[in-house]
Amino acid sequence: MGCALGGTVGAVRPVTGGDLNLAFRMVVDGHPVFVKTAPDTSAEASSAFPGEAAGLLWLAEPGALPVPAVLAVTERFLALQWVEPGPSRGAATEEELGRGLAAVHAAGAPAYGGAHVLRLGPLALADGPAESWAACFAQQRLEPLIGRALDLGRVDPAGAAALVRVCERMDTLAGPPEPPARVHGDLWSGNVHVDRDGRPWLVDPAAHGGHREVDLAMLRLFGGMSERCFSAYEEVAPLADGHRERVTLWQLFPLLVHAVLFGGGYGARATEIARRLA
Repeated sequence: MGCALGGTVGAVRPVTGGDLNLAFRMVVDGHPVFVKTAPDTSAEASSAFPGEAAGLLWLAEPGALPVPAVLAVTERFLALQWVEPGPSRGAATEEELGRGLAAVHAAGAPAYGGAHVLRLGPLALADGPAESWAACFAQQRLEPLIGRALDLGRVDPAGAAALVRVCERMDTLAGPPEPPARVHGDLWSGNVHVDRDGRPWLVDPAAHGGHREVDLAMLRLFGGMSERCFSAYEEVAPLADGHRERVTLWQLFPLLVHAVLFGGGYGARATEIARRLA
């Protein structure tokens, strides 16, 4: 790995790197570097890193929010600029995130979906361009996960049927059409890294062309941001009518991902939402 990074490796210590990867702070030629690797040696798990690196570069293009520089990437590891963590996020951090995210979204995407497979750890979902966001979300996001969750026993047949009905109603539920936004794709609060100056950095993306409300809905999940973030977003880019009622719809995707990967109560929570929407 030291050769791949083009330098001599010094001190190495483990750091928090999410639920699916091993992560390290590594000193290379006297400079700290963030490196993560996949403990799973399967091709599906390891090949996520080139897609993640491409997503970081794409999210960096608008210049609206800082993103760690990609230093090296292979199918076995990803090395990024080390960003020294700072204090817990405050009001200024959340407001900067809201405004910056609105600008990232506004940079747009060529189409809904992407040119590559969407990878979330060991999960690989088809992500070819779709004719509408409703079609992309139903056919490329929810439907493959419903089948996997059912096979694994993470949702019961009645819950799976309710989720299928939601997919069938997606044209009605998805709200007014919007152009494809440049979305992070996995934007829970843990993927917002705060530096020593209190600035929010985007990390660990599953970037693609999508609906901007999906990023915002995920920020409300798993102990997300306060209303300061969402108010700052809407000052820059107001949301369409009914966006609050669609939050739980968009949360179905991360809940099903977690149900498939981790089990627990995520499947039950997803099916509860589906029964209300179906």
